Amino acid sequence: MQIGEVAERTGLSLRTIRHYEEVGLVVPSARTKGGFRLYTATDVDRLMVIRRMKPLDFSLEEMRDLLAITDRLSSAEPLEDTERDRLRERLDTYRKVADARCEKLRAQLMAAEDFAATLRRRLRADA
Repeated sequence: MQIGEVAERTGLSLRTIRHYEEVGLVVPSARTKGGFRLYTATDVDRLMVIRRMKPLDFSLEEMRDLLAITDRLSSAEPLEDTERDRLRERLDTYRKVADARCEKLRAQLMAAEDFAATLRRRLRADA
């Protein structure tokens, strides 16, 4: 699929998708003779992973590292046990960071919801 369809499917802008290509997070699977980017469902899945990392404030370098870890773990090429263990340990570190950041976001959301409820009560009291 071309970049416009990928943008629609992922909710990302064309500019963002191109930027992720420039920084090496996702590379189109092919190009047409005219140079248009072509993406596969796997590329779209990768972009969705990146999109999900963004609200958790992962840096581009962290995203790149995390994607490299998952790529290596899912590779058809066999891994030695020590390398697999090392990769899984790094992946678990990212999981812990993601869990902590999710918890922080939950706390922020609770505070925001409490504030909105306060405003609603205030409006009802003044009505």
